[in-house]
Amino acid sequence: MKIIDPHIHMVSRTTDDYLALAYCGIHTVTEPAFWAGFDRLSADSFYDYFVHICEVEPVRASRFGICHYCWIGMNSKESENLSLAHQVLKMLPEFLDRKTSIGIGEIGLNKNSRNEIQILQAQLSIAAQRNELVLIHTPHLEDKRKGTRLIMDLIRNESRILPSRVLIDHAEEHTIGEIKDNGFWYGLTLYPNSKGSPERAVDTVEIFGSEGVCINSSADWSVSDPLATVKCANEMRRRGHRQELMDKVFYHNPNQFLSQCPKFKAL
Repeated sequence: MKIIDPHIHMVSRTTDDYLALAYCGIHTVTEPAFWAGFDRLSADSFYDYFVHICEVEPVRASRFGICHYCWIGMNSKESENLSLAHQVLKMLPEFLDRKTSIGIGEIGLNKNSRNEIQILQAQLSIAAQRNELVLIHTPHLEDKRKGTRLIMDLIRNESRILPSRVLIDHAEEHTIGEIKDNGFWYGLTLYPNSKGSPERAVDTVEIFGSEGVCINSSADWSVSDPLATVKCANEMRRRGHRQELMDKVFYHNPNQFLSQCPKFKAL
């Protein structure tokens, strides 16, 4: 089967991981800009990082027959530093114009603070002006429902952004219903400890259905698995689900969402 991983941080992975993706049928990936595992000290660090995910990773991926796209944005964890964040926001249009860049992300909230909200609002305004797709990061653990509701309110206030062009990621059972009811796409993240497992993701599809969901690994520099989507598909197969459902969830759904950007062409 073919799989699209719509959220994976390949800048943190090895060439062996690219080879494993190719072997397992994951031939298209999208990489959101995010936290590097530490707070960067200057805007120049972000500039170099954006160059890396726009230019270096697509070339590295192509060696293994993988098509690599990226998202550009100021992550919520570093948005507390307003001076730095506003310097980074000035860079966004340059990198959003790159041929491998398909939208603004991952942006959102971490601690639901005023500074985070200010930077999120600014980036939503840029997305609206440019008609960009948006990939949203929702807070983890106890602040997820509050943060998800805040994010949806901010998007609704930016009336030029259609909910159908927004993927709200790291959704969980207690937030999915509201996300779907408001017309957004939602992401299920297969990530140990803080997000979810293949078994839990299949449970969720069985409960909420296959419409509007994109499943991703979010594999990065921490304990994570770039083949988590393959293992999730295998769990779905083990439970007796038809191949058509697996194809929809792991390929056709992300392809439908991401193809709203004319730059995106899945393998």
